[in-house]
Amino acid sequence: MTQSLFSSVSTVSLPLRVGIVGTGYAAKMRATALKGDERSQLVAIAGHTPASTIALSQEFDVTVSASWVDLVDRPDLDLVMICTINRDHGAIARRALEQGKHVVVEYPLSLDPQEAEFLITLAQEKNKLLHVEHIELLGGLHNAIKASLAAIGQVFYVRYVTVNPEHPAPAKWTYQPSLFGFPLSGALSRLHRFTDLFGTVASVNCQTQYWDIEPDLYKACLCNARLTFNNGILGESVYGKGEVFWQSDNTFTLYGEQGTLIFTPEKGQLIQNDRIQNIEVGSRRGLFVKDTEMVLDCLYQGTPLYVTPEASLYTLKVADVARQSSLSGETVKIPS
Repeated sequence: MTQSLFSSVSTVSLPLRVGIVGTGYAAKMRATALKGDERSQLVAIAGHTPASTIALSQEFDVTVSASWVDLVDRPDLDLVMICTINRDHGAIARRALEQGKHVVVEYPLSLDPQEAEFLITLAQEKNKLLHVEHIELLGGLHNAIKASLAAIGQVFYVRYVTVNPEHPAPAKWTYQPSLFGFPLSGALSRLHRFTDLFGTVASVNCQTQYWDIEPDLYKACLCNARLTFNNGILGESVYGKGEVFWQSDNTFTLYGEQGTLIFTPEKGQLIQNDRIQNIEVGSRRGLFVKDTEMVLDCLYQGTPLYVTPEASLYTLKVADVARQSSLSGETVKIPS
């Protein structure tokens, strides 16, 4: 998949002046990448917590903005990178685009598919880059799966399990539905691997369970979505995290008429009859740097990106259908 390029690539200044909203892991990786590339200049950072914002600004020797609004409104920025709580992605992206900035946002683009669709249209109208990060597509696991698919013939069933025990569960935004969103919307990569590999979805049946501490804070969640793809493949995504789990699991299994593939982030296996063939899985390191470099290549050279915002939007719509199914208890069909 390629990025639909805006037309004014030649108008981008050198160095590209960048502001980051957020102070977590993704923000630090972005800051590191920007500082290491002479085509970019990290100018300012905004965050929720003053202490972490000041610490990050001192680490990278940049200005602190009082809020994300103040950062986005700065006239000396060309690009805003959004690395903060999921709830705020859409609002920040909208203001940044309206202020004439290019935008890079960690998935999801918005928790609301309609707002995400509006933002894509707005970026096109403003002739600005809107890139939704999906580094799972750049990693060794996804590339190894793609390279191995032909070996198992016609795929008929795939299962992707990611379970993360945490004892105790942290009282932070990733365990707050209002800030993180529906589990498969907030953790959109769990479905995006599927749609990238197998295309469009015909129907979704989903069940979700929360172990609540407070109305907007849980200590664990489990989400099980069963997808039927338009090409007939059946898919199952299992996403769980928190205190009720006691063993981690990160396994992607693909069943084909000529064999089975089993992948973890570290290794893969091709199983056919009694023969097991090991498959090398490349590193997950450096993906935020790679994504950032590709954004700069796109802005300066017009190089297509590896994913379009439209592709991310489609997966977000599938995730929202899973949410609807979990509420209704029924299978929900997706119009073709």
